Amino acid sequence: MNGPEPITSRRNPLVKRLRQLHDARGRREEGLILLEGTHLLQEVLRLQLQPRDLLVTPAWLEAHPALAAAWPEGWEPRLVGEEVLEAVATTRQPDGVVLTLPPPPPARRAPAPFVLALDGLQDPGNLGTLMRTALAAGVGALWLGDGADPFQPKVLRASAGAALALPLRRGSRLELEQWLAAAAAEGWQVVVTVVPGAGPVPPQPYWQLDWTRPTVLLLGNEGAGVSPGLAALASQRVTIPHSPAVESLNVAVAAAPLLLERLRQRAGA
Repeated sequence: MNGPEPITSRRNPLVKRLRQLHDARGRREEGLILLEGTHLLQEVLRLQLQPRDLLVTPAWLEAHPALAAAWPEGWEPRLVGEEVLEAVATTRQPDGVVLTLPPPPPARRAPAPFVLALDGLQDPGNLGTLMRTALAAGVGALWLGDGADPFQPKVLRASAGAALALPLRRGSRLELEQWLAAAAAEGWQVVVTVVPGAGPVPPQPYWQLDWTRPTVLLLGNEGAGVSPGLAALASQRVTIPHSPAVESLNVAVAAAPLLLERLRQRAGA
């Protein structure tokens, strides 16, 4: 592979700069996000994105000749040693490739009348899984009020690249409240999930709701759920009936039937 000299030292300035992307502050200052692994590289190719930095090991190049041959003109990969790649990556055993990208621009309006809104979701694995499910369900945009950084490496890996393709808007809980109020004023239904039997009026099972209407599905923090101020904006309350052996479902697990119900209803229309 022609190009710049291979990087063999962990003290290389590029290595130091990319290690800063492990933290939210470093990502803000550099204006870049760090992606690790072959699958995320394939997603970058599929989405026709342009990496700022691309580091690969000789062993990875030998194992992926077809993928390397598919790189568009203008990509400038740098060869690095295994120890150098381990210094850059956040995983213990990186598979041989890391790259950086500018974060996707914030979404202004949802291209489809279906939005997933998350109130203070903290767990990176849950957030990444929700992103992947939302993209599979045809969600038009993801709105985040506080919570985990959607572009931290753990989220990017758990999302399997969905974080790069799903239109996203991130702000404070107050801003999320304003977005929900604006959607409701435009005639969208705001749907919140509650445990079976909650409240003076029993919530309806999720499949009885008309999900084909313009909808914002609001889900909450893993421990506290949706904050009362945001829950008060909901026009619909639904539940997922389940055994009383558990108090509640994991938020990423609960989201899957809710998000996919819209596809089922549209297919049966």
